[in-house]
Amino acid sequence: MSVTIKKIAEISGVSRGTVDRVLNNRGKVSEAVERKVRETAQRLGYTPNMAGKALSIKKKEIVIGSVLPSEGNPFFYEIMRGMIVAANELSDYGVRLEIKKMRGYDPEKQERLIDEFSKRIDILLITPVDDDRIREKIDALAECGVPTITLNSDICDSKRVCYVGSDYFKGGEIACGMLAMATGGRANLGIIMGSSKVLGHSQRLDGFMKILRQRFPDIRVTGTTETEDDDIIAFDRTRKLLERYPQTNALFIVAAGVYGACRAVIDNGVDKDICVVTFDDVPSTVEMMERGLVRATICQQPFTQGYEAVKIAFDYYLGKKVPADGIVEIENEIKIMECF
Repeated sequence: MSVTIKKIAEISGVSRGTVDRVLNNRGKVSEAVERKVRETAQRLGYTPNMAGKALSIKKKEIVIGSVLPSEGNPFFYEIMRGMIVAANELSDYGVRLEIKKMRGYDPEKQERLIDEFSKRIDILLITPVDDDRIREKIDALAECGVPTITLNSDICDSKRVCYVGSDYFKGGEIACGMLAMATGGRANLGIIMGSSKVLGHSQRLDGFMKILRQRFPDIRVTGTTETEDDDIIAFDRTRKLLERYPQTNALFIVAAGVYGACRAVIDNGVDKDICVVTFDDVPSTVEMMERGLVRATICQQPFTQGYEAVKIAFDYYLGKKVPADGIVEIENEIKIMECF
C-alpha cells in the first residue's frame, strides 16, 4: 500500500496542509513540526509522486530568481548561458528564469536586488556576498518558504539548501602545485586576490597558502592586493604591486581580473620574466596563455554550474532531496596552452 500525505498527517497528528508544506518546502512550519513530519514520512517509506507533481505544476509558473555579480566579469557569461539553456528545457513545466546582475560585491546592493523580486520568486539562485546581511536575507526567505541555492560560491551558517560549485580550497591547492611546477619551486610571488567578501576566494587562497607553507619554502610572497574581480582595478593595483616589489617574478591571480593584471605586467615590460597562474579559461585568459604569460589555469566548468543549479532548483521544487551534505561539487580542471 502506498504511503499517502493523509496517512502521514494522521500519524504525525497534524493537518494534511501542514504535511504538504513540509514535504514540498513551501510555507512556514515550526522546526519541531517539520522534524516530526519528516521523521514520520521517512519511517513510513514515503516517496513523492514526481510524475504527478510535474504534471500538476504545468498549470502554474515557477519563477527561479538569480542574483549574480556578472557585470564586468566574463566568467559569469557561461554560468548564465548554462542557466538559460536549463530554463529553456524546463519551460514546458512553467519554469521562468529571472536574472539580476550586479558589479562587484557590495552586500547592500545585493540585498536590494534580492528584495526587488523576493515576493514573486519560488526559489533563489545566488552567488552570495559573504556578509551577515545576505545570510539573514537567505534565512528570512527560508522562513517564508522560498529556498535558496548558492551558486559558484557558498555562504556559511545560513539556511541555504544546497551549494553548486567547485571545491575552492582544493582549487587553491592545485594552483599552488601548478605554480611550483612552472617556477621550479623558487619564486618571489605577488598574490592578486579577487575579494575577501567572497567565501570562495578566501577558501582558494587558504588552500594555496596551505600547500605553499607545507612544501615550497622558496616561494616567498612579496605582496597581496585585491581587485574586486574588475579588470580596471586589477590593472592599477597590479601595476602598483610590481612597482613596489620589483623583485616579483610570479603572480597567483585568485579570481577574475586576469586580463587587467596581465596588461599591467606587459605595460611594466616584465612579461618575459613573470610566471602567472590563474583560474578559468575566458577568451582574454587564453590570449594571455598564447603570449606565454599565463602558464596554467584551473577551470571550474561555469556552464555546468549554471545548468545544474537550475535543474537542481526545479528538482528540489518537485520534492527531490539534495545531497546530505548540501553540496553538489563541480570538478576543477587543469588547463595549459596545449589544451586549447
